Amino acid sequence: MKIKDILNKEEFSLSFEVFPPKTDTAFQSVKAAVTEIAALKPAFMSVTYGAGGGASRYTLDMAKTVEEKSGVSTIAHLTCVSSTKDTVRQKIREMREYGIENVLALRGDLTPEMENSDRSKWDYRYAIDLIRELKESGTDFCIGGACYPEVHPESVNQKEDIRRLKEKVDAGCDFLTTQMFFDNNLLYNFLYKIREAGITVPIVAGIMPITKANQVERAIKLSGSFMPQRFKALVDKFGMYPDAMMQAGIAYATDQIIDLYANGVTNVHVYSMNKPEVARCIQSNLSNILGKS
Repeated sequence: MKIKDILNKEEFSLSFEVFPPKTDTAFQSVKAAVTEIAALKPAFMSVTYGAGGGASRYTLDMAKTVEEKSGVSTIAHLTCVSSTKDTVRQKIREMREYGIENVLALRGDLTPEMENSDRSKWDYRYAIDLIRELKESGTDFCIGGACYPEVHPESVNQKEDIRRLKEKVDAGCDFLTTQMFFDNNLLYNFLYKIREAGITVPIVAGIMPITKANQVERAIKLSGSFMPQRFKALVDKFGMYPDAMMQAGIAYATDQIIDLYANGVTNVHVYSMNKPEVARCIQSNLSNILGKS
């Protein structure tokens, strides 16, 4: 099923993100974790591509396996950072051969080497270039894109960021998934601004459960997310105690999701990091809300 059709239903959706293994030896353990998450029957699952395309060879295998074995719709990430047109077009052909119909089109994270390279020589500099390539491929993909409630780290300001986001949607994005955020008010403010700008596609709220204290620094580095004092207090109090931190982090994420549902945001995507226990606990906390009791 196409993700846009899932998101346009008048009901709450909860989906999970997983990532493929980086090596052959890790394939079975990752597959087992992903299968456990798929058994929860989320609305859909996304399968990442890896920084610089590092794990891309497994993305399609994992997405196809989930759909065939679990009957859960999947969306495969595709990044274009530093890729050639030939490489991207080959990946698009492979997606078509695998029967993949949902693609999350991303520029991709920059490695240190990429940050210092001459980007003017790249075939694809931005996600919009990839979206146009997908639209011109002749395949009827459902295309998702990313958005940043707190402004893309490379944007001059939010007004410019939203202008570029509108261009991306106009180029062919069917829906947008947000970067992680920890203060729902930031999302509500962002949603008001993009609707005013004429962006009407479904928005999926991305939630990252922080279950270990050392994840905070990485989360800030990846997204530049604002950490509310309430969340900082949680980490300060429970960060030294792994079991308590996991429980508190899941509770915080659950609280965010309930507040989102209550305020009209119907689609939530959890960055579950291949952790079945995290996905299971969050879904259980929402069981009656989702009608999965």
